[in-house]
Amino acid sequence: MTHETISRRTILVGVSALVATSPLRALAQGAGPAIHVMKNPNCGCCSAWIDILANDGFAVTTEASAGTLLMRYKLDNGIPQEMVSCHTGRVDGYMIEGHVPAADIRRLLVERPDAVGLAVPGMPYGSPGMGPESERESYDVFLIQRDGSVEVFSRYTAA
Repeated sequence: MTHETISRRTILVGVSALVATSPLRALAQGAGPAIHVMKNPNCGCCSAWIDILANDGFAVTTEASAGTLLMRYKLDNGIPQEMVSCHTGRVDGYMIEGHVPAADIRRLLVERPDAVGLAVPGMPYGSPGMGPESERESYDVFLIQRDGSVEVFSRYTAA
């Protein structure tokens, strides 16, 4: 039987290796754009949308909110009442309302329009987190302007 001792040098080399590879591990775990989502803690479709974003590389944090407090948060941050959905995110100064696809959020962050953010009002079937995309109903993603007006940002046809 051999008895090996771990030297201080071995420990330092091991720790250095962990520190050197930690940025790579963070990238693999979704250290992309940070998005903070306000949602009802009992909502399954909100959780499904959050999982989709996390799997697409977003660094997602959540905060439980519901009812009047959540509605007040939406309105105070420029989401018009006709654009409301079930959850609200904030990413790099933009508001994301409802089941907005990750690709549209990434496009918003690249194009950087002077706007409040994006919204998918209601809960269209087949939008991210709302059932299979193969059975999707048509829906639009809207760009919310600072004056409260909206325009179509992306259009998704029925599957």
